[in-house]
Amino acid sequence: MTNSKTTHILLWTLQILLGALFIFSGITKFMMPAEQLTAQSPFSADFIRFIGAMEILGGLGLILPGLTRIKTGLTPLAAAGLTIIMIGATVSTIPLGPIVALPLVVCLLVAFVAWGRWRIAPLHNR
Repeated sequence: MTNSKTTHILLWTLQILLGALFIFSGITKFMMPAEQLTAQSPFSADFIRFIGAMEILGGLGLILPGLTRIKTGLTPLAAAGLTIIMIGATVSTIPLGPIVALPLVVCLLVAFVAWGRWRIAPLHNR
């Protein structure tokens, strides 16, 4: 397998896994009662639900443009937007201790997808 093909497969694997993670996480934020959402967070339920909506849209943006080959330039933009969300998640979980590793790793992976689809192996429209 060529290096380009390997990179393409790696990026697609990350896009699908991260897309599913963000879609699931976003849907969960809409399914939970407001009291549960805000129990361990300084943010309002409305703000958390807004983040959930952005996670769903970002997760779809990681997957759908590449599958349909329509507006494929949206994939690195979705990944960049999710990177910003995950920077906020990482910063807001620092006081919780070691659990900060989870949003940090997701942040680094989604940033890699943004960079990879922008510079290394961009997707092409039909």
